[in-house]
Amino acid sequence: MKETLDEQSCLSLIKYRIDRADQTILESKLLAKEGYYNAAINRLYYACFYAVLALFVANGITTVTHAGVKTMLGLNFISKGLIPNEHGKTFSRLFEIRHSGDYDDFVYCDKEMIDEYTPKAEAFIHIIRRLLEESGKL
Repeated sequence: MKETLDEQSCLSLIKYRIDRADQTILESKLLAKEGYYNAAINRLYYACFYAVLALFVANGITTVTHAGVKTMLGLNFISKGLIPNEHGKTFSRLFEIRHSGDYDDFVYCDKEMIDEYTPKAEAFIHIIRRLLEESGKL
């Protein structure tokens, strides 16, 4: 059983996870600049993942798997219109690409994919940051 965090610990964890999302976007850009596109897509996914985890802490939502994170994001935020559907599709697609890149053979991401998904990931994180700021949690 996980321990319950007090309010200050929750706020610290939320800030840490958003900061981690921002740092991971920068990692993705550095990897892409050097031509490591599969690794760059992986980092884009994780940047979004960390932001979602911050949102979940702020809302008392827990999950144990990446698929669970995707499901709970859909149920609690996308289906309710708090996060636009297009951003949910971005997260789902990054989830799929990252999973395929990590576990399937002969999967190659390219510069065009990075150029498409980097601004989408940044916009996704921006939406989550805005939700957290509006709720007073960031």
